Order: sequence, then structure tokens, then C-alpha cells
Amino acid sequence: MKTILCYGDSNTYGYIPISGKRYDHKTRWPKALERILNEGSEDDPGWWVDEEGLNGRTSSFDDPIELYRNGLRHVVPILKSHKPLDLVAVMLGTNDLKRRFNPSPYDVSQGVLNVVKAIQHSETGPDDGAPKVLVICPPPLVETPVFGDIFKGSAALSRKLPPYYRCICKESGAFFLDAGTVIRTSPADGVHLEPLSHLSLAQAVAKIAHEVLA
Repeated sequence: MKTILCYGDSNTYGYIPISGKRYDHKTRWPKALERILNEGSEDDPGWWVDEEGLNGRTSSFDDPIELYRNGLRHVVPILKSHKPLDLVAVMLGTNDLKRRFNPSPYDVSQGVLNVVKAIQHSETGPDDGAPKVLVICPPPLVETPVFGDIFKGSAALSRKLPPYYRCICKESGAFFLDAGTVIRTSPADGVHLEPLSHLSLAQAVAKIAHEVLA
């Protein structure tokens, strides 16, 4: 059985726009991914997908307002609790865009690169090797008043991320997916995903997983 860990923020957790509640297992993209990968072999599934989404998680910033959200600090213990892992799909960076961090696109990408390197040196892959890593660049944000000043000005910044993410993947040997090419952020709150986007993201990741782990 191939095992994938999805490591991300509220959009991996399954945060519902506006309401703040959580989508059910059938809707959230990691579990939709598992369902797609196992389609036609439900009696003898060949894929297992673990969810590790946390609202507010950054790549490697310590948030002075929302505590315990630093993704770099937590990633290795989490990986070790799920090993052995064939693939780790990382979708982080949205919360790095918050105005309080005053980041550049380079800063955000380097934070994600730190997480990728930690995964690659974690010895949590098959035979204590390195898991393969898929970096998913989050889709661009949409300017709305829902989150007030928290993400003010971040939509323009988010549109600059893909080439930086592509560069860190080339540098680290990670696989790359620009989520903005397959999904859109909900205009309801400008940050989170609607059900169709969860499904579309799962389909795109499933295609890559088949190619990477064939």
C-alpha cells in the first residue's frame, strides 16, 4: 500500500468559507484523493492518505497572534508518527501572506523550502529513506473584506508565488503543482476553497501521484 501525507493549512483541514466549519471526509481534498486513487479497487485498496491540516499553519513563521502554527517546527514529529511515507504533499504559504509578517514572495518560498528539506532529511520514507515531496503552490487569494486587515494587500502578492515555488522545487528535486491552474479560491471569503475545488485539486494530485509512485 502506498501512503501519502497531505501537510497543509486550513485548506487541507477543510475549512468551509464564511461558516468556519469543516467539510466532511467525502469533500476534503485529501480524502477525495484517497477515494480517486482507490477507485475500482475498494475491496483491496492500494493507497492510504493521511490528513495533516491545521488552520493558520505557516511554513516556518512563528505567529505572535495564532500560536503553535509554525509548520517547520511540527513537521518531523508528524512525519515520524505516520512513517513509512511514500509521498508528502505540502500546500503551505497562504498564511505566510498575512500582513503581520510583511513577507516577500521569496520569503514565503524559502519558508516552504525549509519544510521540504526537513521532509527530505526526516528518514521517514520506505526503508528509512526520504519520502518524495510534492509542493503545491496555493491558488491566488481574492480581495474581500471578510478577514479585515489580516490579508489586506495579499492577493497581489499571492499571484507572484508560482515562479518562486517552481524554483525551490527545481533546487530541491521536489515535484511541483501550481494549484492556481486547476482551482480557484472562493470569492465568499477570498482564502478558502469550495467543494468543487477540493475535488479538482484531488484529481490533479492523483494524476501526479500515479506518475511519481508508478
